[in-house]
Amino acid sequence: MSSNVFGNTTLSIDNFVDTSFTGTFANLKDVAGLNPLERLWAAYYGYIGNDLFATGLLFFSIHEIMYFGRCLPWFIIDRIPYFNRWKIQDTKIPSNKEQWECAKSVLISHFLVEAFPIWLFHPLCTRMGISYSVPFPSWSNVAMQIAVFFVMEDAWHYWFHRGLHHGVFYKYIHKQHHRYAAPFGFAAEYAHPIEVALLGIGTVGSPLLWLHFTGDLHLFTICLWISLRLFQAVDAHSGYEFPWSLHHVLPIWAGADHHDEHHHHFIGNYASSFRWWDYVLDTEAGVTAKSTRESKMKKAAGNIKKNN
Repeated sequence: MSSNVFGNTTLSIDNFVDTSFTGTFANLKDVAGLNPLERLWAAYYGYIGNDLFATGLLFFSIHEIMYFGRCLPWFIIDRIPYFNRWKIQDTKIPSNKEQWECAKSVLISHFLVEAFPIWLFHPLCTRMGISYSVPFPSWSNVAMQIAVFFVMEDAWHYWFHRGLHHGVFYKYIHKQHHRYAAPFGFAAEYAHPIEVALLGIGTVGSPLLWLHFTGDLHLFTICLWISLRLFQAVDAHSGYEFPWSLHHVLPIWAGADHHDEHHHHFIGNYASSFRWWDYVLDTEAGVTAKSTRESKMKKAAGNIKKNN
């Protein structure tokens, strides 16, 4: 078996007597400095023996498990009346038929649209110098980079999402995503293939742009980033506002209440993760935001009249 998971070191999986997954994992216990997660990563790549296939399978599996795994709890919550008190649009509970049709459409999109670039990601890793060897970078480095990716992706998402609400872009592309005025988990990636690709560039492109300027990026960091981004996207479409929702602790965080207003009013609140773009550029959605804008306009008109 051949793998570059150990980078430029002299260690090779081929030297192990037992090259099964469990055998490889057990043999790696003697490698100094590797924690259990790093051993698991190295054993996986070593056992597969083909780095291109291993990365493709890893990314596709993470995408499906994180997306549908996070959607499932919201689907269950939608079926339990007790939670309706926290439903933002409490009169619009998605039916089983709507949930199934949406999930089926998303699944088809995953296999026919997203699978191809996912399975070709490893050659890009090799070409651009993304490391996938062990050991991993420090947790502080991983956390810092993911925080930067959230900020970068949020900027990309705001401007391109806002652009998709104009004229033909909305009519022929973005309108599909707005089929559900009261969003639910499965609807997070229910979108036209062009929209999936366009907004997906922000998710994948942010780490690559970081790599271009810093030369420092590990595939493990990208895996965590993709997982957290999927988690955030599904939660933003959940349709529920809880007392313990993250934006109560981190006021700049967008959350479900922010994005639900976007689906409800079909305009405003274009950002994905944070509230600052919509606040600064006066594109907040909802009745409160509209009232605030009208007050500002009246005040500005009064000042002009007074000065004249």
